[in-house]
Amino acid sequence: MYILSASGISPQDTFPHDGAFQAIRVLEGNRWSCIEPDYKTCIVDATLRRRMSRVVKMGVATALRCVHLAGVQPEAIITATGLGCLSDTEKFLDALIANELQLNPTPFIQSTFNTVGAQIALMLGNHGYNTTYVHRGFSFESALLDAMMQINEGATHVLAGCFDETTDIGFEIMHNLGFWKERLTSSDHLYDKQTRGTASGEGATFFMMGSQPATNQPPVQITGVHFFNTPPDSCTSIDEQVNNFLASIQKNAADIDLLILGNNGDARGDEVYKRLISEIFPKKSYCFFKNLCGEYTAASGFALYLTYGILASQCIPEGVTFHDLIPSEINNVLIYNHYQKINHSLMFLEKK
Repeated sequence: MYILSASGISPQDTFPHDGAFQAIRVLEGNRWSCIEPDYKTCIVDATLRRRMSRVVKMGVATALRCVHLAGVQPEAIITATGLGCLSDTEKFLDALIANELQLNPTPFIQSTFNTVGAQIALMLGNHGYNTTYVHRGFSFESALLDAMMQINEGATHVLAGCFDETTDIGFEIMHNLGFWKERLTSSDHLYDKQTRGTASGEGATFFMMGSQPATNQPPVQITGVHFFNTPPDSCTSIDEQVNNFLASIQKNAADIDLLILGNNGDARGDEVYKRLISEIFPKKSYCFFKNLCGEYTAASGFALYLTYGILASQCIPEGVTFHDLIPSEINNVLIYNHYQKINHSLMFLEKK
């Protein structure tokens, strides 16, 4: 399965740059919000735009731009989210508590997890396969696997993407549970001290997948996707899963030019990545991505966006911190991410 185009809205300035970005933005505090575009350019209908919540506009705008960049219409639309349209859910519940007899149906209708996928289909006039995955920390990987199966069964083009937002209430609840760092000043200090907690992030990322590579750009292929659950303190099974995954796609550690890892600055979770590097991938070049986008359930979508940009352009965005030497040529990349040491995912990409 090949990536034909990519589009993303994130805390970095990704949306205008068609699958890549030139420099890294330093993010302040412990809550990192997206840089949002002028939605008038993507969603022309003002009435439709006004009825959309923030995350719906993020997802729809990103998907429409991805379709425009690819220049093809998808035969299937697959979306993924960990928490869905939180702001609409909160609005509806607040109205329900305040006055149960005078409820506005719009927040209820748009609070469902498949709202973004449905809006994309309506705006494209697409009547094909359309589904949404809500699988916590590997929702996006589930969507990718479905896209691969659709293409294996004969589809030519599949639109796949993910979205998640941070709301004031959601941030406060997670803060009270100890998810966020208390004294983080900026993103360039996320990894300075291995303490408890990380930074909150959000974003929307979409990809047009194809059975054949695009003719006007370097071919980037997703060779394999794998995800699994483990008990929070299990390490041996993770090593086995990684080795088995590489063997299943006929690769080994020596074939990997670059590792992209989901370290988020939390001392407990980052131990998993440290052990993986020392045990399976010693002397391999690697970099992190969550200092660019923050932690959220669909953050692996941003990792794929970053990886696609690196492979397609062979250019490292200024500000991405690499460990060990930067390879002179990057053709094979392994992405490994976990969410709360329970949901683990692996993605292998190749530049053909």
